[in-house]
Amino acid sequence: MLDVALISHLPNFADFSRVELEDFIRQASARRVEKNTHFFSEGETASSFYLLLDGYIRVVRISPSGEQIIVRYIASHELFGIAAAIGRDTYPANAVAAVDCVALAWPMSLWPDTVKRFPSFANSASATLGNRLMDVQDRVIELATEQVEHRVAAALLKLLEQAGKETEEGILIDIPLTRQDVSDMSGTTLHTVSRLLSSWEQSGLVKSSRKKVIITDKVKLTNLYNR
Repeated sequence: MLDVALISHLPNFADFSRVELEDFIRQASARRVEKNTHFFSEGETASSFYLLLDGYIRVVRISPSGEQIIVRYIASHELFGIAAAIGRDTYPANAVAAVDCVALAWPMSLWPDTVKRFPSFANSASATLGNRLMDVQDRVIELATEQVEHRVAAALLKLLEQAGKETEEGILIDIPLTRQDVSDMSGTTLHTVSRLLSSWEQSGLVKSSRKKVIITDKVKLTNLYNR
């Protein structure tokens, strides 16, 4: 049986009793997914909902022309795959492990009763959906009105919030991150992202290498975004 200590400290489960939490986690299964492997695919029947225990997940949509768009990243302790919360019976996007990941999966059939019985869980799910909706709205506004350098800066600052790790060189975005990933997040071309990052590196804002980005001057990058 899975240990309730894996989740008992999380706000999602604040009003579960010990017995209720033990029963709930008894119905879960642990899923270990290797880097670049799908938890589920867009359009697939939504048979489970998940809580990410460790790792990062890319949420990816594919455009009608076949282009990949990274909608957001999901960090540890976030719910995902909660299609039932938006009235869907299929997953609206691909969930791809950005690193090796561990998650708990519950049958989607448990969703209605769980959100009905436990306000903390329902509130957490609502907050998750609200935050993601705000992210989408921000992205739409950025794509419609912001210059490309603002969009790239916004993408990096968002990732910094989710996965920033202090190092001697600056703040590392602790997710394997290619320039193509940044391009897919900011709605621009790989060439443009490469040009911007090279320019910002010369100006002392960032350091970038294969699958790694370090923000060396967060203040300047934030000022660039707000300019």
